[in-house]
Amino acid sequence: MPAAAKKTKAPCFEVRESPIAGLGVFAARRIKAGTRVIEYLGERISSDEADERYDDDAMTKHHTVLFAVDDDTVIDAAVDGNEARFINHACAPNCEAVSEDGRIFIEAIADIAAGTELVYDYSLTRDEPWDDRWAELYVCRCGAPGCRGTILKSPRPPAKKRGRAKAKR
Repeated sequence: MPAAAKKTKAPCFEVRESPIAGLGVFAARRIKAGTRVIEYLGERISSDEADERYDDDAMTKHHTVLFAVDDDTVIDAAVDGNEARFINHACAPNCEAVSEDGRIFIEAIADIAAGTELVYDYSLTRDEPWDDRWAELYVCRCGAPGCRGTILKSPRPPAKKRGRAKAKR
């Protein structure tokens, strides 16, 4: 078959305005559970560099494009990133982030109908003691039944389990 006659598979998603927050990623066609949708790409930087670039405490609106690979490495999707940075958080996700050999992939954990927004649970954590300002800064707008109201792993974690935003988006 001539190269020009070969069919190319259409992307399984598209980026457009989201009712959750800003832009979102939506299924362009049905996506089966277990499908690896996209790799989370961007500049690889240290955790210290990420903290310098993005000061959560100075923000009035939380907008993170960081994803922690491990304790030392963070992907900053604002630099050389791809569409994965637009996948929003939801408390009832249809995708999950999978770490494999130092890379982060977004995979479907349920069958996803065409037109459905792709979402995963960010489960952000913070090291500092709870600050009531976080309830507004890290608010969740997913609208899922049982929504915990925040993109943090726990709305008000016990003192011993608080962590800094490591599972950064």
